[in-house]
Amino acid sequence: MRNVRGDFPVLERTVNGNALIYLDSAATAQKPTQVIEAIARFYREANANVHRGLYALSVEATELYENARKRIAALIGARPEEVIFTRGTTESLNLLAYSLGEARVREGDEILVTVMEHHANLIPWQELARRRGAVLSAVGITPDGELDMDDFRRKLSSRTAIVAVTHVSNVLGTINPIPEISREAHRVGALVVVDAAQSVPHLLVDVKELGCDFLAFSGHKMLGPTGIGILWGRRELLEEMPPFLTGGEMIREVWIDRATWNDLPYKFEAGTPPIAQAVGLGAAVEYLVGLGMDEVRRHEEELTGLLLEGLRVRDYVEVYGPHDPQKRGGVVAFNLRGIHPHDVATLLDQEGIAIRAGHHCAQPLHRLLGISASCRASVYVYNTPEEIELFLAALDRVWEQLG
Repeated sequence: MRNVRGDFPVLERTVNGNALIYLDSAATAQKPTQVIEAIARFYREANANVHRGLYALSVEATELYENARKRIAALIGARPEEVIFTRGTTESLNLLAYSLGEARVREGDEILVTVMEHHANLIPWQELARRRGAVLSAVGITPDGELDMDDFRRKLSSRTAIVAVTHVSNVLGTINPIPEISREAHRVGALVVVDAAQSVPHLLVDVKELGCDFLAFSGHKMLGPTGIGILWGRRELLEEMPPFLTGGEMIREVWIDRATWNDLPYKFEAGTPPIAQAVGLGAAVEYLVGLGMDEVRRHEEELTGLLLEGLRVRDYVEVYGPHDPQKRGGVVAFNLRGIHPHDVATLLDQEGIAIRAGHHCAQPLHRLLGISASCRASVYVYNTPEEIELFLAALDRVWEQLG
């Protein structure tokens, strides 16, 4: 993959007198100039509300907005009318837990999640189970951090209404076998919801190949702006579901005592949508497609392999998740023996190295691992092998100082 660092202005800055080494893309990705300029250009040249105006500016804004939807749909192998703009993965999953829950979940039904879920793909289902009198259970993991598929099959039953699973764990980096999970779930009549926040930015994802029913991801993790995300769903299921939010734009006709809903996807896009953010996300998708998602994956696999190799040879480091970089995304969680992750992150920051430290919105998983928190380094298209070496050398200095 070509060197893209020059496209990212923030990487030119220094932190504490050191060049910035940004290893927290699993939390949010940096933005290339192409995305920043697309957003600024919209506000400079085409700012208007969409779908509601017959004047030229509104027509142009609508075209930009809907072209972004088409780009995103093409990226994941979907139809544009099945692509719903939301504020992010969290809102997408909450929408599903409400609307899908209203349509499909009854008292006594079962909702199956995994122990490696981000809280955003756990708490909405907890609340749905509470509201509807359903039963929530979680699939475990194997000692090497992969999803325990035998446990999944044991817990899957004819009572299972929904299987909610992450595609790539934001802690372990594990890539879960979504096509297999989808086949097994559909065999018992369950619907499959996939949290793809850590996969769509990094892997070639096709919803038809995954075989799932719903897919959620965020713009800010894939070089786009914050405040926008995507919910994809199979059309027949989206048609069946009631709207999550009501108001303007999502209606067809309104009387004082009743209303009828708009066509997809607008049925789920109440109010003024995130227009500039959609334009920015469309530019981010265009940028990633230009790089080639296969090249994005190859680059990250190389960097993840260097990270894993460098961490495993240091006997003071414990690494969580699969050891094979082909079985995981560009996320590596680890701890230094006897040192709190916050101390590690603080000392690295003094050298200009940004990593994550905490429970990463995955407390049940951390409890299972027997730890309260972990360090997390995550890579993306703008990181380099040289940065990995500098990070590992800095980690040695942290150990020398605190170990």
